[in-house]
Amino acid sequence: MKLAPHLHRLGNDIVASYLIDLPEGITLIDAGMPGHWRDLLRELAEIGRPLSDVRGVVLTHGDSDHIGFAERLRREAGIPVFIHAADAHRVRTGEKPKTAMGLSRLGPMLGFLAYGIRQRALRTPHVAEVVEVADGDVLDLPGAPVVIGMPGHSPGSVAIHVPAVDAVFVGDALTTRHVLTGREGAQPAPFTDEPERALASLDRLAAVSASWVLPGHGAPWHGTPADIAKAVRAAA
Repeated sequence: MKLAPHLHRLGNDIVASYLIDLPEGITLIDAGMPGHWRDLLRELAEIGRPLSDVRGVVLTHGDSDHIGFAERLRREAGIPVFIHAADAHRVRTGEKPKTAMGLSRLGPMLGFLAYGIRQRALRTPHVAEVVEVADGDVLDLPGAPVVIGMPGHSPGSVAIHVPAVDAVFVGDALTTRHVLTGREGAQPAPFTDEPERALASLDRLAAVSASWVLPGHGAPWHGTPADIAKAVRAAA
């Protein structure tokens, strides 16, 4: 799905990842669920680009619904996978602390589970090899993505700012659709390791200049990072 020039979304409001299509190559932000491999190939076909044009995939954090096809890209096409060092162990092993599920509604919760089954998320491959990054790094990938540390959802949760497409990709630093309640609108994401720390990290997001804020779950936010940070705090 094309959002803007050079900016595409894979997946949907339940689970999303993103594709940045530039003349020098393609950068992916997150890798959704394993079944989203089909979405990736379909989007590449629509824009007339081969898989070999993908230069790297940058993960906003190491949870299974964001790393879906990353290992397949790495193993089959030799495409590097970038993640903050603090989440490298999580993405290699799947190990993470147990967090309180919080509010839920049966319908949306079952819908999220059913969607994950259809997208083969019950057997998400861990990523065997990663390139570790740090807060402030500017990656040598199309669009020159900038890593912004936003710990809270996980220790290595990051936002990725890509000025070339006027967008910041936030993973689960916030959400615009709660996968367990179905509630829409800017709000804190569920399954967050340290909720208070995640809210504090919104200060870093608010300082970014962009016209798109793109979460891993929910509708794209076409507006300023400062405005969505304010809205998330109000909903907390």
